[in-house]
Amino acid sequence: MLMKVTVFGATGGIGSHVVRQALDRGMTVTAVVRDPARLDVRHPALEVTTVSTLDDADALGPAVRGSDAVLSGVGPRGRHDGPVASTATRAILGAMHAEGVHRLVAVSAAPVGPTPDGDSFLNRRVVLPVISALLRDLYADLRAMEHAMANSPAHWTVVRPPKLVDKTLTGRYRTAIGGNVARGYTISRADVAHAMLAAADDPATINRAIGIAY
Repeated sequence: MLMKVTVFGATGGIGSHVVRQALDRGMTVTAVVRDPARLDVRHPALEVTTVSTLDDADALGPAVRGSDAVLSGVGPRGRHDGPVASTATRAILGAMHAEGVHRLVAVSAAPVGPTPDGDSFLNRRVVLPVISALLRDLYADLRAMEHAMANSPAHWTVVRPPKLVDKTLTGRYRTAIGGNVARGYTISRADVAHAMLAAADDPATINRAIGIAY
């Protein structure tokens, strides 16, 4: 049976790919947006829901009602946007609980996870420490998001990509359930969306983090 999904962050770099790919798979999609003019997708199976805020669980309830899974690409657009992901995710979790929806897949980031065995010296000693220091507040927000998910009754999955790039969908990438991909430096936003949709229907990923990279 084809799924009905709700997509938060539907106008973002990853969320917009989730919307398009879900529709291509024959799913019914509710895209949650704050500015519908930024979503340039039209489809008979697409419903666009406009909300003024992402921090009010009651306001988000109608968007998740009746969905089989919720997918979130919500995150800050810049270093100084504040705790966007954690705040929105807490409200999404509250809305899901109220509406009896259990499955949630959300985007996090590779530096939030552990350094994998076999990773390169460059990654371990240079790239990850520098990035983690520069984007300390962003990753603190994502850690708080993951903590909220892990302490909720939801059947959650977090997908942790490294550097995001704008390349076409390949469907060919490495994953590591419960950890990060060794020597994984980049992944396209389209392939992150592909992995999120795959995880939404995969019981093996429930209550787990997934590292993803080329």
